[in-house]
Amino acid sequence: MSRRRGQPRSWAVAVSALVTVVGCAVALGMGAVLRRDERSTAGVQMDRRAASAAAVVRAETQRYVETLRTTAAAVGAQQTLTAGEYATVMAPLHTMKLAGATSIALVVPTGHRDVERVQRTWRDRGAHGLRLSPVGTGEHAFSVLAVPLDGGSATAGLDMMQAAAPAAVLAEARRSRDVAVSDTYQLLVDQGVPAAQRQHSFVLAAPVQQGIGQSFLGWLVLGVRGQDFMGATLRAAGSGLADLRLEADNADGRPVTVATVRDTAEGRADLRRAVEAPVADSMWTLRLAARRGSLPGADTGLPAAVAGGGVLLTLLTTVLVWVLATGRERARARVRSRTAQLVEEQSETKRQAVLLRAVLDSISDGVGVIGPDGHFLLHNPAARQILGREAAQDCGAESWQRHFGLYRPDGVTAFPTAEMPLVRALAGESVDHVEMVVRNATHPDGRVLSVSARPIDTASGRRGAVAVFHDITDRKRVETELRGFAGVVAHDLKAPLTLVSAYAELVAEALDDLAAGAGAPTLGQARQGTAKVLHGAARMQRLITELLDYTAARDATLRIERLSLPTLVDDVVTTRTDAPEQEPGARPDVFVGPLPEVHADPVLLRQVIDNLVGNAIKYTPPGQSPRIDITARTDEDGGVRIRIADRGIGIPDGEHAAVFDSFHRASNGAAHPGTGLGLAICRRIVERHGGRIEAAPNPGGGTIFAFTLPGAATHAPEPLRSAESQVSPVHVHLP
Repeated sequence: MSRRRGQPRSWAVAVSALVTVVGCAVALGMGAVLRRDERSTAGVQMDRRAASAAAVVRAETQRYVETLRTTAAAVGAQQTLTAGEYATVMAPLHTMKLAGATSIALVVPTGHRDVERVQRTWRDRGAHGLRLSPVGTGEHAFSVLAVPLDGGSATAGLDMMQAAAPAAVLAEARRSRDVAVSDTYQLLVDQGVPAAQRQHSFVLAAPVQQGIGQSFLGWLVLGVRGQDFMGATLRAAGSGLADLRLEADNADGRPVTVATVRDTAEGRADLRRAVEAPVADSMWTLRLAARRGSLPGADTGLPAAVAGGGVLLTLLTTVLVWVLATGRERARARVRSRTAQLVEEQSETKRQAVLLRAVLDSISDGVGVIGPDGHFLLHNPAARQILGREAAQDCGAESWQRHFGLYRPDGVTAFPTAEMPLVRALAGESVDHVEMVVRNATHPDGRVLSVSARPIDTASGRRGAVAVFHDITDRKRVETELRGFAGVVAHDLKAPLTLVSAYAELVAEALDDLAAGAGAPTLGQARQGTAKVLHGAARMQRLITELLDYTAARDATLRIERLSLPTLVDDVVTTRTDAPEQEPGARPDVFVGPLPEVHADPVLLRQVIDNLVGNAIKYTPPGQSPRIDITARTDEDGGVRIRIADRGIGIPDGEHAAVFDSFHRASNGAAHPGTGLGLAICRRIVERHGGRIEAAPNPGGGTIFAFTLPGAATHAPEPLRSAESQVSPVHVHLP
């Protein structure tokens, strides 16, 4: 009996020992893995800081290069350069805070026999104390004009050919016709500085091309002290780094330190990186060192905590196993409970996967994922709708442009494969908001897309890429309208404001004269000025009203209802024909045919008809009575097509479609006041009702405007009376 009791106890001991050994091994292994991850994190942090520092160095050096290139162009633009003009061109450099810059000099090439002539020429141009000091008997390059940038003095007349580094950079700048940087050396102007204070310096040289023929005048040479130049920049970029050094080659081709920043904190740097930074036409090396513990996430103590916690958890698990081994039924119950929990978690995982897929399929932005071979792994419905094509299984990156119809924003130039966001992301680059046009059979008019892409790991460490496609066609259209709006406001509001201001001053002067006892002519002048002010205010009021109508036509809520088109047209015609501003003998002659009922917003539809009738009256030649025909017919699908024909001045050929664009006015209508918004408002309203509007020449002279609306029969089941029974033809002629 005691033996039987001992067997379960021995089994429990063995199992508990096994759990202890395995658990401790797993805990220690996890600690080792986390420690390795911390080291990897430190490497990533170091790489990021190296890239950031390199970017800062690149941006700062590029600023100097661009400044020198621009200044050289300004010097070359002078027809005959003098010392005074040179000082004026260089004046802005004093405010640009070019750290380390000592002076900027104009250097001209000179043959040995031409030294006296060149010296005399530049003395005549304002460099009165210039003395050229040639070295040797070969070719020379003298600084003839020099401006100090560090508060010191700049000496002209130095022969740049006496030092190998500046001589080489002058030759390279002239050969490449662009800015070049020299090897590091001791500047000639620093020869008198104590050796302990001398810095490794360099010069930037830019060729100066003068005149229409771009003849070579010389070089613009900027001397720069290395430590002053990059010291502050490296200090800002080197936060958390123990050592930051910028190295370049000297004249002997050996690397020297141009600038350095050191951290005074104790500790040995155990992470090092070296990256290249472009400076003009050369590549310098940026070396970084850091202590692992100073980088975030690199030395957190988490591995030790995990290992200790794992060991503690193992001991607790051992106790639990012992309890389970000595309590069979309790253990079985817990096993069943854990099994049920795992099944539930698996079901939840599947549900989450289905939910994520549903979310991906329901979002409005397109999402596409490609694998390492460039073939699509995923293409959600929004992507297929936006791109207008299904992603074929064998559709590689080289065939995307042809398959989907991808173009640059101009809509004409094919988008290069190498510049496509997914291709760049597959190469490891993050791309944001790249604009392209997709045009194919599904989108014959083209759609403007904004594409962002990121590299991802698809499986087993293999790199893929994901892209998000956003249709910004409407936003681009709105941006175009906003630019047009700004132009109209700047022009059409400024003109009446100028008129109001001018005539208001005239009225004020007339009132002063009346107060001084002036007679009736002055009173008439004041009244005339007041009328002009009121006229200008009315013009501004009309413009603002049309701009508000233009906005309302797009954003106002549609209130669709069944309405009588004959009643609405009769109201518009009566208002227009009874207008008091009509010229005597030029009353409109309006014919209204049978009109059906429609479903539309009564306020917006009245605005469409009023604009079209008003245009027909306004664009009638002087001395001629407006003649307008308003008719309609019901199509087979129940829609209503309304025609408004006039006998006015018409629209020039080729402009019938363009007159509906915002702020567009026909070329023959410049003599008539207006903003070019009326027909654009009409098109917005009609399109919001689901219809179309168009213009065509009237065979009898003038223009025919036609637009479609949903008929009442398409919205209500009850039958309608025939169009002829609803209204009789009306012919209005007011003499």
